[in-house]
Amino acid sequence: MMKHRSGKPFSDRRDHYQEVTDRIVAALESGSKPWQQPWKNGAPGMPINATTGRPYHGINVLLLAMTSFALGGDPRFCSYKQASDRGWQVRKGERGTTIFFFKRMLVEDRGAAPDAEERIKAVPMLRAYTVFNGSQIDGIPAYIAPDTTEAPWQRPEAADIILTNSKAVVRIGGDRAFYSPSLDFIQLPGPSSFHSAEAFAATALHEAAHWSGASSRLDRDLTGRFGSAHYAQEELRAELASVFIGGVLDLPCDIPNHVNYIAFWAAKLKEDKREIFRAAADAQRIADYLLAFHPAYAETREDARDDVEDKAVPAVDTAEAEAA
Repeated sequence: MMKHRSGKPFSDRRDHYQEVTDRIVAALESGSKPWQQPWKNGAPGMPINATTGRPYHGINVLLLAMTSFALGGDPRFCSYKQASDRGWQVRKGERGTTIFFFKRMLVEDRGAAPDAEERIKAVPMLRAYTVFNGSQIDGIPAYIAPDTTEAPWQRPEAADIILTNSKAVVRIGGDRAFYSPSLDFIQLPGPSSFHSAEAFAATALHEAAHWSGASSRLDRDLTGRFGSAHYAQEELRAELASVFIGGVLDLPCDIPNHVNYIAFWAAKLKEDKREIFRAAADAQRIADYLLAFHPAYAETREDARDDVEDKAVPAVDTAEAEAA
């Protein structure tokens, strides 16, 4: 039985992978990239839990961001029970947003040899929960975005700090922005080629997202040539990482993409309903990897190490498991 308002897991057999994929594909086929909309200069920022202040991750960032944008921009979400425990009230008739976490379930490994010492394996299971936006809740305090004293990683120099501490080789010149996997360097046009310092920083971090995929770092497949399927898949991950990073640093994330990429992404997601979960999980790893080069932000992540969301099983290697 589903308990939408309690925040407890759904127990039905809905195909959550397909529902999420259909939602994103519909937006792509309409000509928009739904993950871009919430993050423009001055927007409230990344989705966070209203009661813990902790950020959401991976696919949940995309889903909650779309809801936040549609409802006016409040980035806060929580379950019905979390709201009730604080004395807040979800308004009657409000529809929540479904979010997902991966949890480990221990099961007997029937494929193990009879004399194997370990016949138990951990199987990742997708769990779905319902949360509500701050704008749907009566009694919740007004949202006040953190200033740069509270969030120093939103100061203009944040991108420079990240790139410097990463020790990535960055070359300035020419009229193209790219990362060279074979020579391991980032090429950027001069800052004057961009319409703002923020746009230059966002582009630099987008290329740094590709840089993170080298075998000595996060070890993704960077062998795809421009225009290939592999290249488009990597571009989707860098695109989403730019959104995640831009939301944290308060940078624009409108990185131009060839229209063929958007068409390919829609086709790929239709073909594989788990791909958007994998891409979002990869993008989260990229964002976490790069943001960790900012000392002030890294310190906040250390403080949040015990966050229950951080204990969720990553989606990249687990998406073959059946949804709960």
